[in-house]
Amino acid sequence: QVQLVESGGGLVQAGGFLRLSCAASRSINSIDAINWYRQAPGKQRELIAAITSGGSTNYADSVRGRFTISRDNAKNTVYLQMNSLKPEDTAVYYCNARFVSASWFRDYWGQGTQVTVSS
Repeated sequence: QVQLVESGGGLVQAGGFLRLSCAASRSINSIDAINWYRQAPGKQRELIAAITSGGSTNYADSVRGRFTISRDNAKNTVYLQMNSLKPEDTAVYYCNARFVSASWFRDYWGQGTQVTVSS
């Protein structure tokens, strides 16, 4: 089990930047993958960035080249650096921790943090 707490959201103008943090209640080395999702009003939650325990990263096409996911193992924290923000990036951003075994997976979620990008 793990508790996740996101922070760093806010209001920013288009072209600006924000850095989101996801603090975990346990060593993130023990978590198979930590992901950032977002959900805009009236839309489904979408996976935008992922980092594995081995450090591999992956991004959705909509954010690749603008967003960077990283981890600080000493602080048990995963970050999402968001640059060149666009109004369409406005959403609630959620941190997700996934534990995986051969026959199951289990997800834990943070409470979300609002990001609003004004035009």
